[in-house]
Amino acid sequence: MDSLETRELRYFVAVAEEQHFGRAAERLGMAQPPLSRAIQQLERRLGVCLLDRNRRGVSLTGAGEVLLHEGRAALDATAAAARRARRAGGADGPGGSRERLVLAVKAAAAHELLQKLLDAYAAEPDAAEVEVLPCGFCEQEELLRDGRADVALMHTPYNSLAGFDSEVLMSEGQIAILPAGHPLAARRTLTMADISDVPDLPHARWPRHGTYPPGPGPEIRDQTQLAQLIALGRTMAAFPESARAWLWGEHAAVPLTDAPPVVTHIVWPAHSRSLSLAGLIRTAARL
Repeated sequence: MDSLETRELRYFVAVAEEQHFGRAAERLGMAQPPLSRAIQQLERRLGVCLLDRNRRGVSLTGAGEVLLHEGRAALDATAAAARRARRAGGADGPGGSRERLVLAVKAAAAHELLQKLLDAYAAEPDAAEVEVLPCGFCEQEELLRDGRADVALMHTPYNSLAGFDSEVLMSEGQIAILPAGHPLAARRTLTMADISDVPDLPHARWPRHGTYPPGPGPEIRDQTQLAQLIALGRTMAAFPESARAWLWGEHAAVPLTDAPPVVTHIVWPAHSRSLSLAGLIRTAARL
């Protein structure tokens, strides 16, 4: 039998992530014996061994690794479908009947473009309500995949568009954002080599997929923290030209002549069938 129940996937993913039946049972709010029986029944139905059991807990077999990866995706898709269905029916909107679209955007990115898009779409006769959801660096992908967002503004080369449909909205150069009193701030232009290894001004590090890349620079959680650390002379960062909109007086912005352009895309799940979302995409394309 090839069909799997959502309950079975939740049970298996919990055991696989905790690598222990007792901890998984506690996480699921159930007793351990029925959880163990459910996993054994799942293995019998699939005809494969998913877990290697030992005294310390469990580890995944090759088949278990595959099911963990696919199971997480399936559970995310199920949750996403429920969230989007509620929004399409207006169930969790303030009016109770009007469809609502959630647009994920990186905090402080492309202000002017975003305002033009929202104003143009709001003028459409059948426009849905658009909730703007500010998010951290590279969080748009996760928000789209798990259904917390219907559409996003994403930026290459920083974001991956794999698995999504997209339209290009704009392309812009990059700037180095530096403390105003730093010697490099007096330059008219800079190159990537100029800012690649500055001992007293290491690059800020943003998380990617939950982890920070190695390096001496500070680990950044949000835009406000970054702005403060730049103003204090503790770090610098490369950003799209449109980031000038959020700079403080203690900051300096210097164009990077050889940095790759940052391309802003409007991005949505490839399987989406929302008519309201299609209307928003058409509006964006016209811009």
